[in-house]
Amino acid sequence: MGDIVDHEEELLSLRLAIVNDSSCCDNHINKKIIKKRKRRELMMNFINTWDLNESNCEGKILSLLELREMMLKNDVKKKGHIINDGKGLHLIHSLLISATSIDENSMSLAIENLHELYQNVTLFGDSIQRMAAYFADGLIARLLTRKSPFYDMIMKPPTQEEEFLAFTQFYKVSPFYQFAHFTSNQAILEVFEKELEYNNGLLHVIDFFDISYGFQWPSLIQSLSENSTTLNRISLKITGYGRTIDELRETETRLVSFAKGFRNLSFEFQGVLSGYKLSNLTKRKNETLAINLIFHLNSLGTYSKISKTLKEVHDLCPSIVTIVEQEGCKIPKTNFMPRFMDSLHYFAAMFDSLDDCLPIDSIERLSIEKNHLGKEIKNVLNYDNSSSRYNDDNEQMETCKGRMESHGFIGVPLSCKNIMQAKLLMKIRSYSNSTIQIDGGINGGFRVFEIEDPRAISLAWQDRSIVTASAWHCVL
Repeated sequence: MGDIVDHEEELLSLRLAIVNDSSCCDNHINKKIIKKRKRRELMMNFINTWDLNESNCEGKILSLLELREMMLKNDVKKKGHIINDGKGLHLIHSLLISATSIDENSMSLAIENLHELYQNVTLFGDSIQRMAAYFADGLIARLLTRKSPFYDMIMKPPTQEEEFLAFTQFYKVSPFYQFAHFTSNQAILEVFEKELEYNNGLLHVIDFFDISYGFQWPSLIQSLSENSTTLNRISLKITGYGRTIDELRETETRLVSFAKGFRNLSFEFQGVLSGYKLSNLTKRKNETLAINLIFHLNSLGTYSKISKTLKEVHDLCPSIVTIVEQEGCKIPKTNFMPRFMDSLHYFAAMFDSLDDCLPIDSIERLSIEKNHLGKEIKNVLNYDNSSSRYNDDNEQMETCKGRMESHGFIGVPLSCKNIMQAKLLMKIRSYSNSTIQIDGGINGGFRVFEIEDPRAISLAWQDRSIVTASAWHCVL
């Protein structure tokens, strides 16, 4: 079977089988014994983290992992055949019992429900079946703990190429990232225009979240150019944080090449590696400084890291701070179950929305779910915040408003123009996608609505908000 499993179908594979030696058939039985013995030795590395009174602990886990492998191999045969068995509520119930059992350290009950899950989930079924497969993986990784050699196999991240491809595919088919980028860019553009009298046409944007391959900035470059003249050139500098030098160089090449097409705008890109201190960045005299925190605070994980970042941002006294947050991936809560429930609601909406963006059997959908959404699910479920002590201040940090105000920021109402632009984006996309709505109604599709205090904008799928954009400035 392994010979026919291609790159896409290896999605969640543990690769339990040891590579066969084809030199002699007489050794087949001995190899099976050796393979089984090695599996048992590997599993014993983490067994002692559980209650040793659990009966047949080792055998149950090996059986579960093999059942999971069988599910994946069966999915190869089912590829191209839509599966919908109407067991969505039952799968959700099994996920809840599995998560609760793991949280309570009840191994037998957790394994029992995960057994049932892997018999009913598939990567080629309806949105609930597909989502449940990734949640089951996240839960089994949590059950195994980081001491297990199988943990890394389940949690193995996509390659940089796979991650980039999934991101670009998602960007094209869903309004998720376009909504975030266009809304933030409009807020930055408006504050820059407001300060034109004394900023000398200088705009500096610091982009925190791994620059997102630079996809956000061509629209800002174009908008700035349209509003300038040859007698009033605009200078745009973007400082982008990235994970690797190669990623930053690729982003710089892409953006510099695009900006060359606009003669009334000078462009500079400065790439810095993640962890570089804000205090080391230089600021030009009178420039309008914008801090872009799209999805960044979500990724920090601990309250101490968020607080440190916001203090550094405040020290720079930017003209505007733009924030976009995924509603189901906010700061990880101290308790596992509240985090699990929030994630379950959020990703149910995301997977459901993909059904209306792409055919259920499309390679693009599988790529997005494997290397983007699925990766997020497993990371959220296995986030370990034991090092982050909970205190009374963190209760206020749970909301964006409380978090920002406690660090010296006040909300900037997003303009009517910004709101109209977000709705226009939905309208443009609706010409090719009938599931997008402009206003009201919860009968299906994407929709945009306003939030008060501070005035923000949310993108929702049906009645579930999935991402919210807001803007802030410093209180001196």
